Parts: sequence; structure tokens; C-alpha cells
Amino acid sequence: MKLEKADYAAWVGIDWGSDKHAVCLQAADSGRLESSTLEQKAHALHAWFMSLRVRFGGRQVAVAIEQSKGAVINFLIGLDFVHIFRIHPKSLKNYRDALYPSGAKDDPTDAELLVQFARLHQNKIQPWVPDEVESRLIIRLVECRRKAVNKRVRLTNELTQLLKEYFPQALGWAGKLSCVMACDFLLKWPTLQKLQKSKPETIRRFYKDHGCRRRQLIADRIEEIRSAQPLTTDQAIIESSILMIQTIVPQLRMLIEAVARFDKRIEEVYEKQPDSEIFNSFPGAGPVLGPRLQAAMGSDRKRFDSSREVAEYSGIAPVTERSGKKMWTHRRLACSRFVKQSFHEFAGQSIEQSDWARAFYDKKKADGKGHHAALRALAYKWIRIIFRCWKDHVPYDEQKYLDSLKRKRPAWLALMPTAA
Repeated sequence: MKLEKADYAAWVGIDWGSDKHAVCLQAADSGRLESSTLEQKAHALHAWFMSLRVRFGGRQVAVAIEQSKGAVINFLIGLDFVHIFRIHPKSLKNYRDALYPSGAKDDPTDAELLVQFARLHQNKIQPWVPDEVESRLIIRLVECRRKAVNKRVRLTNELTQLLKEYFPQALGWAGKLSCVMACDFLLKWPTLQKLQKSKPETIRRFYKDHGCRRRQLIADRIEEIRSAQPLTTDQAIIESSILMIQTIVPQLRMLIEAVARFDKRIEEVYEKQPDSEIFNSFPGAGPVLGPRLQAAMGSDRKRFDSSREVAEYSGIAPVTERSGKKMWTHRRLACSRFVKQSFHEFAGQSIEQSDWARAFYDKKKADGKGHHAALRALAYKWIRIIFRCWKDHVPYDEQKYLDSLKRKRPAWLALMPTAA
């Protein structure tokens, strides 16, 4: 996509750091480069950029930065006279290596290179346009939720391994470890010995208080507890394991509750989004993946001109490399991992609710593709559909798409149960 060059009063390159930022400025009417250093403090950033507003009479200033999110980006969002060019670290590295083959690197030099790169190649890059506040809130919420889920998974894995080493029966009696009941069970009874000392009525009441009403299941568990044998009686193992249980479980319980709070807030914000009807219409989206698909697409319809751009941005589109007579294709590494996961996981859910998606997936598997390769191929197909619905502001219609497939008659359509 060819972009028109904008008329900026000045170009600024910021090589950000945790404490200080190297800054390079070049005014449009001057070839001179001005280098300086800014502290990572709100008042320092504010004072410097307000001086630019005064110096250039409020005209637009372009800022190139090797960062997609973070403190500096958060500050720049609030400046109406600043256009942000987010330069990929790999792009800057390749540009630096081309000019400095020795591999030399310096923060002030990188700030200067950012100015050069963005100014000379403005027709190949475009300024980042933040979505509306509610859309950005959805993005932040679903990303933070995913981080909380990942931490929950890590802790449940640690807890599973710990229990296998000294109290394996708890894996069946406590219930799913990612639930509150399991946390309460392990804090109350961290060892088999302590559990066996409890009265049957106490155990029965515990299960009922946590929503378990199956009498026979409770009776069977009580009998199993009464006759169970400990894996080990080594006090060195048991005592240290109890301390680990008391360390891990409170963290896990906090994360379980945090994910629930994120789910509630995401639902509240997502329901108010004008595009929620579109993303809810895709089979398999649901309350988790619907908001994540919206976060991936955003609310700015000018952001993507084609489904191919979405596929490349998400990392779903493969990369083809050619050298001489050789050509090979591989998965894309330079992409947003979270966005890629969103489309990949949605494709996995869609095969459970869409007959054509299942048929397409089965055909790829029959052709020798692995599970994830088949899902990426399906996600690529879904991106074309999602993009068109998003661009046209219309919900997805499964029957309408099936009618289109029947007219085109792709080979894999014969695998559909209703194809006959």
C-alpha cells in the first residue's frame, strides 16, 4: 500500500530506556540534528514536548520510536499534535546493520537512525492511529486476562507436580485445580493424614458448600479417603510440601478470582461495543474469543485495506523466501503473538460449531498437515471472512456462506456431513 507523505514540522527519534531516553530531533526546514537526553519522568517528558508545541506553533510533529507499547507510548497518546511511528525492532536492526556492518550500537545513534528511517521511508510506513478509548480498553483487558490465565496455568502445573510427589489422591478429591474448591480443599487438608482425621460429616459439608450435590460421589470419596494409603511418610517431604502448598494456593486462588473479575469487566465493556454483534456471529467465538477477535481487528476501518494485511499482521500468513533456484515457506515469526493466538484458537473452536470449517480442517489433515498447520490454514480462511464482515459492518451468516461454497464447489466440501 502506497502512502502519501505528510508535511511535518519536525521529526523526532526516541531510543527509549527504563530510566533515560536518547532523543534526536530534526526540523523540517533544517538539516541539523539536535540530540538530547530525557529522563523517564512524566514532568520531563511533558516539559520537552510542550516546548516543541511552542517552538513549531502547534504544527504536527512525527515521532519514531522502537516500541509498540509502554510508558512513552502511553504518554504520546495524549498529545494531539504528535503522530507516532512505531518502528519494529527488527527493521531498525537491519537498517543499522546496513549502515554500520561492524555491529556497533549506541543509543544516540539509534535515535538518529529512527529519524532517518522514518523520514526517508515515510511512503512505506504509516503513523499509528490509536483506537477509541473503549476499544483500547477491550484490548488491554483481554491481553491482561490472558496474562492472568497463563500465570494460573503455570501455578496449576506446579501444584499438580507437587501433589504427585507427596499427596496424589488430592488430584482426584480436590476437583479441578483451577477452581476455588480445590484451593479451599488443599488449604484445609494439605496432607492425607490431616484429611483422614476429619469427620465424614465435615467432608460431606465441605463438598455441599462448594456446590457438589451428588450424594453417591461424595460417599465414594469419603470411603476412598478412609481406606487410602499415603504415598510417603517422610516428614522432610511432607513438611516442606505443606509450606509450598501454603505458598502456591493463595496465589492461585487470587488469580482465579482475578480472571473472573476480568471476565465480568470484559463482558460489560464488550456489550457496549457497536461491533460486538459482528464478532458474536462467528461460530465458536463465545464470550472469550469474541472480544479477542475485536481487539485484533480494532475499530478503525482504515487500519487494514485487505484481509492479506490482517493475515500478515497476525502472523497467520506464511512467509515465502527465495534464493536462487530455492524457495521455501515457513510460519511468520515477526508478529503479535497474542493476535496470532486469538485467530489460531478461534479456528480451533470453529471446527466444533461449523460443518464447513470441520470439513476444511479434515481435508488439510488428510493432505498430511499437522494439527496446528491445519488450524493456521483454517484461520487464514476465517480472516478473509472476518475482514469482509468487519469492513462492511455486517454479521456473519453461516447459511449465506454455505450457499457461496456450494456454487464454488471446492473439493473439500464433499467432506461435509450434509454435502450429499
